[in-house]
Parts: sequence; C-alpha cells; structure tokens
Amino acid sequence: MGKEIQNNYLIPHVVEQTGRGERGYDIYSRLLVDRIIFLGTAIDDGVSNVVIAQMLFLQMSDPKKDIHLYINSPGGHVTSGLAVYDTMQFLTCDVNTYCIGQAASMGAVLLAGGTKGKRFSLPN
Repeated sequence: MGKEIQNNYLIPHVVEQTGRGERGYDIYSRLLVDRIIFLGTAIDDGVSNVVIAQMLFLQMSDPKKDIHLYINSPGGHVTSGLAVYDTMQFLTCDVNTYCIGQAASMGAVLLAGGTKGKRFSLPN
C-alpha cells in the first residue's frame, strides 16, 4: 500500500476483498465508489477542480443516482465555490448535501445548493 501525504496529513488506505483478491484504495477513492464526495478544507481553485471533476465523473457514470457531498469547510474563494455551485446546478442527478462540523461562507452556499429536500446538517 502506498502512502500519500496531502497538506501534511496521511491519507488512509482501505483494503477490500473482491472476487479477484484484495484491492486497496485511498479513502477518497473508496468513498467515490459509493458516490460520496468529501469537502473538508477551505475552497480554492485546486479543491474546486477536484470536486467538479468528481461530480462530472459520477454524472457520466450514472446520471440517475444521487451524489452525496459532505461539507466541513470554513468557506474560501468565491469564484472557486461558485464553480462548484454552478456544476451542482448543471448536473441532472440530485446532489444531497450534508454539513458535518462547519459550512461557513462558500461552504454554506454549497450546502444550500443541494437538491431541495436533500440538504442536511448535523446538530453541531
């Protein structure tokens, strides 16, 4: 298993048993298999590009299945956040948004940009 470091944090890897043996994933790739995107930092151009690419990939994979966007963000650059917001509105699949921790500034805009009736916030 390879180790990657992003922002000085170790990115965990998970191992799954498949019909062909074991398969290792970094945690973000494994979440993506279940159509989960985790936004856990301030929003800048690099972060928005990754989130947008993941959303577009999931849209192309199955435009009828929901995407689940978990947000724990203090906000960030307006133009970067609006690029993610515009992508959410462009997609034909529903985008469920979940606030875990904080969704401030542009994070709050993205939380509100989820599909009506599919926006959630944990109590703290």
